[in-house]
Amino acid sequence: MKRLLTSVVVASCCAGLAGSVAAVAQEQTTASNISRGATEAAKSGTAGGASSPDEMGNRRPLYRLRKSDIIEVKFNFASEFDQTLSVQPDGFITLRGVEELYAEGLTVAELRSTIRKAYATTLHDPEVTIALKDFEKPYFIATGAVAHPGKFELRGDATVTEGVALAGGFTEQAKHSEVVLFRRISEDRMEARVLNVKQMLNSRNLAEDFHLRAGDLLYVPQNRISKIRRYLPTSSLSTYVNPTQF
Repeated sequence: MKRLLTSVVVASCCAGLAGSVAAVAQEQTTASNISRGATEAAKSGTAGGASSPDEMGNRRPLYRLRKSDIIEVKFNFASEFDQTLSVQPDGFITLRGVEELYAEGLTVAELRSTIRKAYATTLHDPEVTIALKDFEKPYFIATGAVAHPGKFELRGDATVTEGVALAGGFTEQAKHSEVVLFRRISEDRMEARVLNVKQMLNSRNLAEDFHLRAGDLLYVPQNRISKIRRYLPTSSLSTYVNPTQF
């Protein structure tokens, strides 16, 4: 009987010990997952790789160098190598003391890494700082029947209707029911979308008011009567003009 009680006590102690070990292991796993999640969350808030998140969590591409961009290169402990240069028409940059480097299409972080490698044989573990001094500002073009056709800076978020407003608005000859948005989707391809801005404004529904991107082209065609106006006698214009048809 005494042996039986001893066995029961030992089994209970073992079960309790196993439960404690399992609980500790589970707590460690949970803590590890929380720590990993916090690290990933912190990492997602930095500009790593090819994109950087904004305040709303949307990822936007980082700027990539283009021809004629001007950059300032500074070496923290070797100021004699400091220089300001521009990206040449062939996409290369000419650095002091090393061979030319291809910079077009690189982000500033990628160019910094490339320059460090290029100077690694000349300087010991060089620390490089790069500042983008001048670059081509994002823009869109508005043409056709707008008051002030031309090229406009795209400084922030703007839609098609806002782009037309920046161009001075529609002229009297505008056919604003068929505004065309041209957008380049590759080096040799461009897509076109026809927008009925008149209907959007009349219905007060801007759900289809597309957001402009850098390089977009807005074209506002003329209405039919404006195309034939020059061939019609002035006294006969009232016979042909019906404002509701445009």
